[in-house]
Amino acid sequence: MKRSDRDLGMHRPITRRDVIHGAGVAAMGLPLALNACRTAPVERYYPPALTGLRGSHQGSFEVAHELARAGKDFGDGRDLGEDYDLIVVGGGISGLAAAYYYRQIRGPESRILILENHDDFGGHATRNEFHQGGLMRLAWGGVFNLEFPLFSDTVNALLADLGVDIQRLQEQGDFNYGEDGRLGPATYFDAETYGRDVLIPGLALRHGDPEQAFERLDHVPLSAESRESLKRFYSARTDVLAGQSPEDRGRYLRGISYTDFLVQHGGLTDEAAEIFVKATHGYAGVGADSLSAAECEGAGLPLAHLLGGELEAAPGSVGGEIAMFPDGNASIARLLVRELVPGIAPGDSMDDIVTAEFDYSRLDRAGSTVRLRLNSTAVGVEERGEAVQVAYVRERETLSVRARQAVLACYHSIVPFLCPQLPEPQRQALRYQVKRPLLVTNVLLRNSDAADELGVSGAYCPGRLHGATWMVKGFDSGSYRHEWEDPGAVVMQFWGSVDPQMRGVDARTQHRASRARLLAMNFEDFEREVRVVLDGMLGSAGFSAADDILAMTVNRWPHGYAYDYLDLWDPEWPPGEAPHEIARQRFGRIAFANADAGANAYTHVAIDEAWRAVSELMD
Repeated sequence: MKRSDRDLGMHRPITRRDVIHGAGVAAMGLPLALNACRTAPVERYYPPALTGLRGSHQGSFEVAHELARAGKDFGDGRDLGEDYDLIVVGGGISGLAAAYYYRQIRGPESRILILENHDDFGGHATRNEFHQGGLMRLAWGGVFNLEFPLFSDTVNALLADLGVDIQRLQEQGDFNYGEDGRLGPATYFDAETYGRDVLIPGLALRHGDPEQAFERLDHVPLSAESRESLKRFYSARTDVLAGQSPEDRGRYLRGISYTDFLVQHGGLTDEAAEIFVKATHGYAGVGADSLSAAECEGAGLPLAHLLGGELEAAPGSVGGEIAMFPDGNASIARLLVRELVPGIAPGDSMDDIVTAEFDYSRLDRAGSTVRLRLNSTAVGVEERGEAVQVAYVRERETLSVRARQAVLACYHSIVPFLCPQLPEPQRQALRYQVKRPLLVTNVLLRNSDAADELGVSGAYCPGRLHGATWMVKGFDSGSYRHEWEDPGAVVMQFWGSVDPQMRGVDARTQHRASRARLLAMNFEDFEREVRVVLDGMLGSAGFSAADDILAMTVNRWPHGYAYDYLDLWDPEWPPGEAPHEIARQRFGRIAFANADAGANAYTHVAIDEAWRAVSELMD
C-alpha cells in the first residue's frame, strides 16, 4: 500500500531548514543563525552545518545563468581599487592548490584573491556536519576518496606538505566504500518499480561474491524468464569472443554498450539487463546502457566470466585502493585553507583537521596576503594592458578587481562567457566538456537498529533516483570517532545522478537533460524520495520514516564531475588535440586549472592541473 506524505513524515519540521542556507542570510553578508540546524545555538557564519538543499544552492548559480543563458552584460561595475598578484576564480581544491603553489613559487608575500560563487570553499569537496543526534556526525557532499596509487610526485609532495599520511589514514578508516558497508552488499527492489518492496541482503548485482548472488536470484521480483536468464548469466563460464585477436576484442568491447553485451552474449532478457543500468550512475552520470562493455568491466561490473576469466568478488572498493577522511576530501580543502589563511583554524596536522573549528570571518580580511571571497560569481575576466581585470557579482552588485595574473579554476563550459577574448577554437573546446551531474544526499537517522536487524549497511537501488545508499560509519580520525558498533545517530548516504529519461543519445546530451531535471527539483522532491526508499527498505524492521529521520542535506551538483571521454560517444583525438588540451592553453596572463583541464574527475588530477597552470604563468 502506498504511504501518504503524512505517514512518511513530510510534515516534520526538519524539511524546512533549507530556507536559512547561503542564498538567504549569507548572500547578504550577515551572520547565519544556525540554531535551527544544530543542537546548540550558534550565531556565526558556518556553512558546513547547514542542512536542506546544498551543493549548488540558491544564490550560487543564478548570476552565471544570466551570463550564459540570457547573455547579460554585467559591465565592469564598481572598481574596488584592489590590486593583487594573482586572482583565482574558483575556490575548489584546484583553485586552492593553485593559490598554494603560487605562494610557494612567488613567496608568502604574494597577494592573492580567490573568488568562489558558493557560500563555502572546497567546490565538490564539501563537508556536511550533523549535530541533531548529539555527537557530531560527518559526511561528504561530493568528492570523497583519495586514489593514492594514481598520485603523481607533484600530488604526493603537496599532501606530504599538508601532513597527510596515506597509510595511517587507511588504518583509521573502515568504511569499505564499494562494498556497501561492513555488513556487505544488498539490493533493494522498490514497490513502485517492481510491484513490491524486496530487500535481498547479500545480493551483489554490481560486484561481490557470485555464488552468494546466484543463491539469492529466486527472490528477485522479475519475471520467471528474467530470473532464469540471470541464473544462466551468473553460472556461465565461457569466452564469447574466442578466436578474436586482442586488438579486435578490445575494439569490440569498446564499441558495444554493456547492457547490449549482456543481452547479446550473456543471455539476459531486456528486463534483467535493465537492473544493471543504475550501477554506474554515481560516478559516470549515465547508465551502463551508455557505457561500453570495456568501461563497465573496468568499473567492476560482472563480465569477465564471459570473456574467459572468472567472476570473482571485487577486491576492496569498486574504485580500487583508496584512503578517506570522514568528511571526504573536504579535509584536503580545509588543510589548504588553513595553510593559506593564518589563524582561521587551530592545529597543524591531519589528525586535528577533521574537528578543527574554522573561523570564516577570517577568510576575507583587509590586509591579509590571501583573501578568499565567498558568494562572489565571476562575470568577466579580461586582459587589459599589464593586468587582468576581473568583474564579479556579490549581493547583486557588480564589482571589479585587478591582478598581474589569473588562474581560472572554474568549470570549462562557463569560461567562454567569462573570457570573450579567447580565440574561437579554444572557446569551442571549452564548450565541449559538459560536466556530469552528481547527487549526494545525506540523511541523519536516529540509529542503525533497523538496518542492523536486517543485516544490511547499504544497498544497490536499481529502480530509484539514487542508485546506491550506504551508512557512513567506521572512521577514527584524530578526536573524531564513529565506530560501526556505535548505537547512536548515523548518516545514511544516498549517491547517484538524475536519470535523463532518454536513451540512445550521446552522453553530453544526457548530462544536459539530467542537469535540467536536477535544477527543476525542489527539496521536497528529494526528501520524499529518501523517505519512500527508507520506508520500503527498512520499514519491516521497525524503521519509521516519520520518526527516525533527524536531518537531511541534499548536495546537488548540476555541474558535477569533470567530463572524461567515453568509448561510445567520443572520438580518439591525436595527441594534443583533445578538447581539454586545447581548452587549457594559457592565454596571455590567464591560465586554466580544475579537473576539467585534465578531463578526469579526480582530486589528484585537479591538483596536477593547478600545478601546471601556475607553472605556465611562471614562464
